[in-house]
Amino acid sequence: MSKSQETWNKKETEKKRQKKKKDKEQKKQDRRANVKEGGGFNDMIAYVDENGQISSTPPDPTKKIKINEEDIVISIPKQENIKQPDLVRNGVVSFFNDSKGYGFIKDLENQNSVFVHLNGLIDSIRENDKVTFEIEMGQKGPNAVNVKLVK
Repeated sequence: MSKSQETWNKKETEKKRQKKKKDKEQKKQDRRANVKEGGGFNDMIAYVDENGQISSTPPDPTKKIKINEEDIVISIPKQENIKQPDLVRNGVVSFFNDSKGYGFIKDLENQNSVFVHLNGLIDSIRENDKVTFEIEMGQKGPNAVNVKLVK
C-alpha cells in the first residue's frame, strides 16, 4: 500500500486558504449591509464653514453674505489723482572732475547726491554751478541726465 498524497502540512494550508476565502466573503457582505443602512455618498460629503474649516454639517444659510460682481477686483485698480513727481529738478554741482568726466549734483529739494556723467550733460559745468537736471535710474542707482546750467 502506498502512502496518502495528502500530508498534514497540505491539510493545514488548505484550511487556511478556505478560512481566508470565508473571511473575505464575510467582509464583502458586511460592506454591502453598511451601505444599505445609510452610509454611502452622504457620509462622504464635507462642507467648508465661514472660517474656512472643514465640517460635516452644512453651512447656516442665514450667515450667507451677498457679494456684488462689480466689487470684485481682479487686477490692480486705476489710481486717479496721482501726483507725478517733478521731472526737472534743481541742484548745485558739489563735485565734478573734468579729466575723468563724472561728478555729483546735490538736489536742492531733498539734499540727495546724484551721480552725473559727461554723457548726461547739455552744458559744460563746474563745481558750485546751479543746474537743472532729470533723474534716470542707471545700473548702480540714480543718474542725472539733461543737465543744464541755470542763468
